[in-house]
Amino acid sequence: MFLGQPHVTAAGTSGAASVGPAWSRILAGYRQPDALRSVFEIVVTAAPFVVLWALAALAVVHGHYWGLVLTIPAAGFLVRLFMLQHDCGHGALFARRAVNDWTGRVIGVLTFTPYDYWRRTHAIHHATAGNLDKRGIGDVDTLTVGEYRALSGWGRAKYRLYRHPAIMFGFGPAWLFICQYRLPIGLMRAGVTPWTSTLATNLGIAIPAAVLIWLMGLWPFLAVQLPITLMASTVGVWLFYVQHQFEETHWSEGKDWKFQHAALHGASHYDLPAVLRWFTGNIGIHHVHHLSSTIPFYRLPKVLDAHPELRDLGRITLWQSLRCVKLVLWDETGKRLVSFKQARALQGAAPAAA
Repeated sequence: MFLGQPHVTAAGTSGAASVGPAWSRILAGYRQPDALRSVFEIVVTAAPFVVLWALAALAVVHGHYWGLVLTIPAAGFLVRLFMLQHDCGHGALFARRAVNDWTGRVIGVLTFTPYDYWRRTHAIHHATAGNLDKRGIGDVDTLTVGEYRALSGWGRAKYRLYRHPAIMFGFGPAWLFICQYRLPIGLMRAGVTPWTSTLATNLGIAIPAAVLIWLMGLWPFLAVQLPITLMASTVGVWLFYVQHQFEETHWSEGKDWKFQHAALHGASHYDLPAVLRWFTGNIGIHHVHHLSSTIPFYRLPKVLDAHPELRDLGRITLWQSLRCVKLVLWDETGKRLVSFKQARALQGAAPAAA
């Protein structure tokens, strides 16, 4: 069981939520976006971000480096901008696809994320989350215990390095948002759209950056932009990680994989404090989001209010989530994520049992 939470199974009381109601029909009533509400959410997120960025830059230009403290809340608003872009990618923020797409593309310049390229890889993630036969695009690389044991020494070392917290939440986010997203990695041969998306975003980033550097100088620009980008990217990767990398998450082979079960049990309910829920756009209600990705983020809490049976499915708190970092391998026998230490114990227990 995960950190003292009740075990949730398809046959148990809580598990009834995964096999009983026709969730697609039930959640249909929450999918309609409110255009005025969506515009309001964009304004109250983008305007503070721009103001905080400008104030921090103004302070640095005049030698008041204490102004860099403003980059912390600015990074929070940038995370929220990414969540708005995320909703655009699902067609959830506005009723018309074109409005979603162009809003997402503009926000993508601020988040350093090429919208059309990211939208395609994220759609693959939603269509394959928890499917052992379709890993590799839009997810955190996860090996089974058996696959890890079959690796060479060098292969194990590379996987350990990739899974190290300093790489996963330090170097990795910086590489992803600053470097990797400058090319359509993973979709290099998928047609014109990923290339157009990434190159247009790169140009959209380069032009205002060049103007700002000309106005304020290279060092003040980097002193403000880099901390904001690095903090926001780390938070973004952490959120994505915790939403699927918890002990009793769900993985299954393709022949056994079921979308609804994978959504409810393979995505967490990351129960954050209210202020963090606001800055993260309710993305912690991730199991409901995977059940119906077109629900606008501001309607997700209403789903939990109306259907309390969903509250405890995969629920983890902020404190409990810190323990997810050590979970790195999928134990196909125990149906849970385990640490390297637990995997070694499993290997030692097998001969003893025999």
